[in-house]
Amino acid sequence: MRKLATIVGIIACIGLLPAAVAAQGVTVSGTIHSAASGDVVPAVTVTVKGTSAGTFTSDRGFFRLTVPGHFPLTLVISSVGFATKEILVTSSEPVAINLDMAPTLGQEVVVSATRVPVKILESPVSIERLGHADIVETPSASFYDALGHLNGVDVVNASMTFTSLGTRGFNSSGNTRMNQLTDGMDNQAPGLNFSVGNIVGLTELDVDNVELLSGASSALYGSGGMNGTLLITGKDPFKYQGLSVQVKQGVNHVGDPDVGAKPYYDWQIRYAQAFNNRFAFKLSGQYIAGTDWEANDYSNYSQQAGHIIPGDRSLSSYNGVNYYGDEINFNVNQAMRANGLGALIPAGQDSIVSRTGYREKDLVDYNTFNLKLDGVLSYKITNTTVASVTAYYGIANTVYTGSDRYDLKNVKIGQYKAEVKGRHFYVRAYTTQENSGDSYNATVMAQLINESWSPTKTQWAPTYINTYATELATGHSYAVSQAAARAAADANRLVPGSAGWDAAFNTLKGRAIPQGALFVDRTNLYVADAMYDFADVFKWADITVGATYKRYVLNSKGTLFADTAGTIPINEEGAYAQIQKGFFDDLLKITVAGRYDKNENFKGRFTPRVTGLIKVAKDQNIRLSFQTAYRFPSTQNQYIDLNTGQARLIGGLPQFANAYNISGGYTFDTATLNHYAAGTGQLTPYKYQTFKPESVNSYELGYKGVIDNKLLIDLFGFYAQYTNFITTAVLVQYPSTAQQQILEMAVNSNTKVNTYGSGLSLDYLLPSGFIAGGNVLFNKLSNVQAGLVTFFNTPEWKFNISLANYTIAKKFGFNVTYRWQEKTQTENTFISGPLPEIGTWDAQVSMKLPQIHSMIKIGGTNIFNKYYVNELGGPSIGGLYYISFGYNVF
Repeated sequence: MRKLATIVGIIACIGLLPAAVAAQGVTVSGTIHSAASGDVVPAVTVTVKGTSAGTFTSDRGFFRLTVPGHFPLTLVISSVGFATKEILVTSSEPVAINLDMAPTLGQEVVVSATRVPVKILESPVSIERLGHADIVETPSASFYDALGHLNGVDVVNASMTFTSLGTRGFNSSGNTRMNQLTDGMDNQAPGLNFSVGNIVGLTELDVDNVELLSGASSALYGSGGMNGTLLITGKDPFKYQGLSVQVKQGVNHVGDPDVGAKPYYDWQIRYAQAFNNRFAFKLSGQYIAGTDWEANDYSNYSQQAGHIIPGDRSLSSYNGVNYYGDEINFNVNQAMRANGLGALIPAGQDSIVSRTGYREKDLVDYNTFNLKLDGVLSYKITNTTVASVTAYYGIANTVYTGSDRYDLKNVKIGQYKAEVKGRHFYVRAYTTQENSGDSYNATVMAQLINESWSPTKTQWAPTYINTYATELATGHSYAVSQAAARAAADANRLVPGSAGWDAAFNTLKGRAIPQGALFVDRTNLYVADAMYDFADVFKWADITVGATYKRYVLNSKGTLFADTAGTIPINEEGAYAQIQKGFFDDLLKITVAGRYDKNENFKGRFTPRVTGLIKVAKDQNIRLSFQTAYRFPSTQNQYIDLNTGQARLIGGLPQFANAYNISGGYTFDTATLNHYAAGTGQLTPYKYQTFKPESVNSYELGYKGVIDNKLLIDLFGFYAQYTNFITTAVLVQYPSTAQQQILEMAVNSNTKVNTYGSGLSLDYLLPSGFIAGGNVLFNKLSNVQAGLVTFFNTPEWKFNISLANYTIAKKFGFNVTYRWQEKTQTENTFISGPLPEIGTWDAQVSMKLPQIHSMIKIGGTNIFNKYYVNELGGPSIGGLYYISFGYNVF
């Protein structure tokens, strides 16, 4: 007990030490206002010149700072959008400070480009940014959706609450070629290797800024940064204090005769408090709920041809895009010949018969929601070093498009971090804990429901064949005969909503694949990460080093991965270094970086990066870069082992090639089979090749400059070449036999794939506070091997234009944005084909109420309610209209 008392006493003394030291100093306080509007300015940085002591203004613009020493002292006041100001303070009397507005175009500070702070105007690579004001004034329903307005960003919506982002091509629902980091933590769902939108992470009220690096970024951020890295940074609880609340109420499905108008809710709260400028905490929560957009494309899709073909449900081989269960089929003519009924076969009629499917809306829960809870505890060890623990938790109902459509029901993800961070370093460790909850495969669900009441091979198909033959024998036409056969086979079919349907559905969603539709994913990720910037050690150059360790623990109970025998661990290690030096009074800045990473299943990868920034005039810069990136095959690329009913998806590792006897002489790729059937090639068996990581070399030339403090121009062009491009090979074993099996295996392309493009963005400050902006982007894919499925999924041309003003009569604002992209050809494991042209308008009007620190906003996305899809087989997206009230949000 005596030892324990001693330890407690020491800890107590340490805790009181900062206060004791502070008590020996002087205290200065005051309030800061905008000179233009007279409004208080929160989150302003207040530091004592010549020291590291500092604080921030509260939501009322007030600050108080106690520092060692004596009067007089000089305060340095700085905030984004205002000119930095120095104030001489000679006594403890409160001071009143007015800040003058300052030009902001190109002056925002970013850290993602080089991992050290630089002005966005001086970034050596392409970068986009959303600041606090952009988030508050966006017309989008959320800050995450607002990222679709940035230059070069592609968006795919698998659900109202699941948005996937990408840049420079190869986008899809669940993008494994893009990194997403939230407060330094990899935001991916570990078993999927992509971020499920923003269902776990920061609430909108707690987002300080978002930075997006376009293109290759592995040299600093590791595997996955092939086509971009997104960094989301939360608000510092020392800087942003007080209570913030936002209530957003909306409506969607307006004018939809099948659904009718449905409510939308987005409620948020945040509270942060600091004590003695040493200890601080913040808590935030967000609840989003609504009726999801429906996937209701009932076009007829040919799996063999790989595109939409004519036909509706009257066609015997009908396979609706968003009808499931009809993927199971058989050849009726072949069966009739085997039974000696070949003479009855009508000439020139469809021989393929598919099961009768069910609509997605009957299989998927469209009551979507997302609950997020976040918390941070921070302690200042020194004025510049902070220790913190962080917890993020998210639970959601949403829908995902992969090889099938998945209902992610009650999916849960938690992220937990401990970190010590200083001005030039950080050390952190965190874990991501994933639980797929009650999630299931909607396509498999439909197939199993059909099999539950009438097995295809033993009941449904024989009934169809016998009835069909009988009808033909009595002289009925093909159309009448096949209709009668389907009616007979579908007798007693389970009808959605019936007691029999509910019983079968509830049973199957509780059983794991392959006996049911439930898939289990409780994969975890463990990460240790550290970085040090030697800015205070070496004055001749800025040198930064870092290292990362990752450990995935795959756990799907055999429903997704080949882990029936137990969990599968995968270890990765990596380290990087960067040196940046200016020449000729910083007219030229050269940055060289390199990273080495090793995954236990693959050889190590080295990814270098070289950039140059040339200052041609004040606020006029030319950037050049050579960047490389790589991605180790995803956990699914490596270890998936899933029977979808149409095919078996398998990983690309050698153990799968051995287990499925890929090189045994009885396996053929579909291109070989097609050439052989057409008489243009030989039947050569498929040979397995060693599976490798994918890599890319990217070259970029760009210009960014501000003209007359009014016009910001960002122009760039790029060229990229991919090696060992990861794709999917469709293989057929024992074709045209009873043993036939279709395998879809992750493989590398034998040829290099090239992309190139360019972009231009303009922002112009007009008189009276009006801001006009726009961007246009061109992307092109080239040198694609015939038959290679690239999943490029990016239109050649797209643009955004906007007009905004946030300071009309000091309290009113608006923002109108138009987005357009041309028709494009898309490829996915779910469905491929042409994606129609998209053009949508988003808009909002706002009114600030400074007296109560509040803001009212009325807005909408796709305000003309012109339904569109941005992913074939995905939901049809209409207008969403809302009104919001926010307290302490600006």
